[in-house]
Amino acid sequence: MGPCFRRGDTEMVVAPRQYRVPRVTDSFTGQTVDTARRALTARLKAAAIDSAELDARILVGAALGLDLTGLIAAAARPVNPDESMCLEDFARRRLAAEPVARILGFKEFWGLPLQLSAATLVPRPDTETVVELALELGRAELPPLHRLRIADIGTGSGAILLALLSELPEACGVGTDISLAALQTARSNAARLGFTPRAAFIACDYAAALSGDFDLIVSNPPYIRSADIAGLASEVREYDPPAALDGGADGLDAYRALIPQAAGLLAPRGRLIVEAGLGQSGPIQGLMTAAGLMPERPPKADLAGVPRAVAGRKAPR
Repeated sequence: MGPCFRRGDTEMVVAPRQYRVPRVTDSFTGQTVDTARRALTARLKAAAIDSAELDARILVGAALGLDLTGLIAAAARPVNPDESMCLEDFARRRLAAEPVARILGFKEFWGLPLQLSAATLVPRPDTETVVELALELGRAELPPLHRLRIADIGTGSGAILLALLSELPEACGVGTDISLAALQTARSNAARLGFTPRAAFIACDYAAALSGDFDLIVSNPPYIRSADIAGLASEVREYDPPAALDGGADGLDAYRALIPQAAGLLAPRGRLIVEAGLGQSGPIQGLMTAAGLMPERPPKADLAGVPRAVAGRKAPR
């Protein structure tokens, strides 16, 4: 999956931040749950972590095995030594700019808890725009019991494919990735969520190993310009797999490879929907047109107003 990085409502590539990582030496043992949460929040704020309060609540809850309601109910109870050790480890890692999702090992996407690995991106909310557009276009035309055939190119954790399968009970799909480790993560997610009977995963470069007619092909490919990688936020640059970020000199290398492949695999009236980076929707539409796909509607914007999901349709025979 390709990346999108926003602070507030603005997409941005940011200069590397110089993190001062405080030594985690104070034990949380004996502190109340609420005091420990406040102490961790203060440490994260001191390290200029913007989401300090939210991160502290999530990490304390994970270390103690408590949800939000449990944290409130247990606010006055002391933290035990085992919980303190776990929380100290979480604090050390977050202070070193490791994303919360990496620390926990999972991220929710489209309401699905997805396991992560070092070979997969952290699924981001903007990628849900691809799912939204696919459902909008597909549900407007398909009969209720149509067995939609889906391909997710560069599936990573399986996020887009599994989200679509969760909404389309008659659909089946295949996810591809060049990384065997990413495919293992995707398979694990499919099995844990009960989608194994309808989801298969294949190792290949983009769609090179696929054949047959697909009703829908989706992808969130690498789209960051190579020269911009060094300037990404540390949480992204240091922890997301480089191959899932780097889109070449202009950020469009992956689209040049996958769009012609996808065009040859689509059934008549089938659709290709891809995620786009800032300013890329126009060139991507041009690549789709050159491959014989018809742009059928303007790109769908994300919550920040950035054209994020681009669709092209294969002509009927």
